[in-house]
Amino acid sequence: MKKYKELLVRIAVLLVGLTIAHLGVTFFLMADLGADPFNVLVQGIYRSLSKVTGWGFLTHGRIHITVCFLIIMVLLFVDRSYIKIGTLLCMICGGPIIDFFTMLLDGLKLEQAALPVKIVILALGCVILAYGMTIVIKSDAGTGPNDLVAVVISDKIHKQFGIVRIVVDFSFVLVGFLFGGVIGIGTIICAFLVGPVAGFFLPVNGRLVEKIITKL
Repeated sequence: MKKYKELLVRIAVLLVGLTIAHLGVTFFLMADLGADPFNVLVQGIYRSLSKVTGWGFLTHGRIHITVCFLIIMVLLFVDRSYIKIGTLLCMICGGPIIDFFTMLLDGLKLEQAALPVKIVILALGCVILAYGMTIVIKSDAGTGPNDLVAVVISDKIHKQFGIVRIVVDFSFVLVGFLFGGVIGIGTIICAFLVGPVAGFFLPVNGRLVEKIITKL
């Protein structure tokens, strides 16, 4: 009984972290200064496939789900212990959460703000994203497929997460750009900022989650 209670609490913690992270993503997107590194990759693959195949049913969202699915397939062979119920929840819930916050914040008209304000909004979004992401990771209920790439590599090669995250993000950007993805100032800021901020918050939120769990 206690085991199931702990799992439910971990899932609840994950959903809180996921909500916080996607609030950050919403700020990032509404600043309209370029896609985040993973979505540059998705955008590039989408544009390349659309140009080559001409398939009308292809959308950014469908390519996003497909790439995440492929990451999960690779992880099944590398180390399936990283794939948990939260991994699937991240895939399913991310879009609706962003849509909710976009609707909620639409009245602020952030896309019409001056460039310096947009940069501040974008940086704030990156920090919120990194903070929420570390809660998701430390919930130990599962992590989104795109975030798992850096987590798994960091664990396997025993290197600091923040550094690995920067390398992974720039790899996403490079491959996406080669396929036709668009890079903006927001992409660069996000690639440099999310990894180090997440590296700082990982131990902090690790202690916080464990404190919550030990009180059960």
